Amino acid sequence: MDEILNLSESDLNAMTARELYKISQIVKLKNYSHYRKDELVKELYRLIQSLKQSSNNKKETLREPAKESSVKTKNTPNESHEQRTKEEKVEQKESLQDLLDTSKGTAETAYVKVENEPQLYFKGLFEAHPDGYGFLRANYFPSFTDIYVSPPLIRKFGLRTGDVVSGPVQRPQKEGERYPALVNVDTINGIKVSGYLKRPIFENLTPYYPTERVVLETPGCNIALRVIDLIAPLGKGQRGLIVSAPKAGKTTLMKEIAKSVVKNHPEIYLMILLIDERPEEVTDMKNSVAAEVVSSTFDQPPENHIRVVELALEKAKRLVEIGKDVMILLDGITRLTRAYNLLSSTSGKTLSGGLDPAAIRGPKKFLGAARSILNGGSLTILATALIDTGSKLDQVIYEEFKGTGNMEIVLDRELAEERIFPAIDIKKSGTRREELLYSEDEYKRILTLRKFISSLEPGEALERLIEMLKQTRTNEELLRSIVPDER
Repeated sequence: MDEILNLSESDLNAMTARELYKISQIVKLKNYSHYRKDELVKELYRLIQSLKQSSNNKKETLREPAKESSVKTKNTPNESHEQRTKEEKVEQKESLQDLLDTSKGTAETAYVKVENEPQLYFKGLFEAHPDGYGFLRANYFPSFTDIYVSPPLIRKFGLRTGDVVSGPVQRPQKEGERYPALVNVDTINGIKVSGYLKRPIFENLTPYYPTERVVLETPGCNIALRVIDLIAPLGKGQRGLIVSAPKAGKTTLMKEIAKSVVKNHPEIYLMILLIDERPEEVTDMKNSVAAEVVSSTFDQPPENHIRVVELALEKAKRLVEIGKDVMILLDGITRLTRAYNLLSSTSGKTLSGGLDPAAIRGPKKFLGAARSILNGGSLTILATALIDTGSKLDQVIYEEFKGTGNMEIVLDRELAEERIFPAIDIKKSGTRREELLYSEDEYKRILTLRKFISSLEPGEALERLIEMLKQTRTNEELLRSIVPDER
């Protein structure tokens, strides 16, 4: 070990990759195979200097007063300082070479003993690179644990960004390789490759109005969910907005919707995207809902916000292509548009509030992906939009998205200030073509209920509806009490 501590940076530069890897193992440098040679030399030299300093400090602490030895080694008169230095270097080199040679015969490379290792498998989210290759991400951000995917594998299996891919991997085998590589593909989006049929392209699928209802009501559920089922029903493939002022309960409402979907509709793959939110809200959502929670908190740069949303959308599209039902809950579309506005290339025009028209394209593409596929799966997107924040920009963003959805749940700030929850504005909330989601008999009863509450003020109408809901156990019971069955 002393010989390694005496190595200079030039000594390390003169070594081969195998020798550097062996020294890295001895000094316990983590992830040494991820570095290029020049980076590895710098990291090794920095670590060696640190170990050397630590060793010197320990010797100073433990050193006892020197005692005179009874036997002293004397240099011959003819031995010069240069000769001694030369011999010390030769001895050091031979000792170090012996140390490095201990790896010979145990493995073909200095990485690992591949022949004795069990086969490594990896499952990750595939992201294609413009140059033809790609990576399997352990999460939605690049990291040292990513797996390299070669262009031949991508072409052979038709991999697309957003695919969840699993298969065997091998560690770097050549000098200059930084990432482990995918050897073969076993499954794509949970389906064995052997049974993976040719899939369509998401954009070529035929969109249609939602016809299959997502029932949010559960026994003993929050009254807000029963209100939504009656006033603004949610269907598979819906493109909805939760329009809300700050502190009106939008995040709480989204959490309740997520819990209900997980309980009532296990066939729906649920993703919750929290963009520019507080870290504690992310933790609370992860602990409250058994679904995939993807986040980019407010301390992250806007590039991260956009990356997370776009990669999550691609993942959802790949699932819809194979006929699955997917739901994305986004909190929120306003902050996402702000991130696009910060990074968008200037178009030369500026809307009111400083919004660049080019910044709208990304969020509109995200919302526009929501659709019910004719004779196929569905992608439901429910996003929150902020109003009454005091920012002209937020108001302009809402106006841009106002007509793009086919469902709106509007939360009233005045009702929230009066501590009336859920603070849903019954008159402003609703769903387009809602008759496709109700049965004929159920729809007639709901129209009767709405005619009754439409004559009241928003606050009075909500209080009256909440009172009626508390007196009944289910919405069906409520509707039958309003319009009895014909005999």
